[in-house]
Amino acid sequence: MYVNRVLGVARTRLAAVPETALLKEAAQLLNETHINLVVVCNSAGAMVGVVSKTDVVRRISQCVGASCTTAVASVMTRDVVYCRTTEYLQTVWSRMKERNVLHVPVVDEYDAPVGVLNARDALQALMTEVENEEALLRDYVLGIGYQ
Repeated sequence: MYVNRVLGVARTRLAAVPETALLKEAAQLLNETHINLVVVCNSAGAMVGVVSKTDVVRRISQCVGASCTTAVASVMTRDVVYCRTTEYLQTVWSRMKERNVLHVPVVDEYDAPVGVLNARDALQALMTEVENEEALLRDYVLGIGYQ
C-alpha cells in the first residue's frame, strides 16, 4: 500500500506557514484539534522545516518581552522526516518508528507539502490491509468463492 491511499486524511491535517511568519501564527494553527504539526515553507512553497506543539511550548516557556515575537524560522526543526505519496506506507511507518515521530509531512516532487501523515492513520491503514489479506488467504484455504 502506498502513502497516496491515506492522502485524503493527511490533507486534512496539513497546516503551513511561510518561513517569515511569527511563532504566534504557528501556535494559532496548532490550536486546532486535528493539527499537531505546522509545515514551514519557503517563498517557492517548498518545505524547509516543521514546528510542533512541543517546539512552541519550549520557546514560549523561555519568552520574555520582545522575544515573544520570534520568527517561526528560528524555532522550526530543519531535519525533517518526510515522505512522498509514491512511497510504501510500511516503509514510512518503519521510518516513523526509527526516528520516534508521530507526524510526517507528505511532500510532492517539488517538496511542497500536500499533507501530514499521522502515525495512527498509518497504522490503521496497515492493519486494515493485513486484515484484508488474512481474509483472502482464509477464503482461499477454505475454498470459499472458488469453483
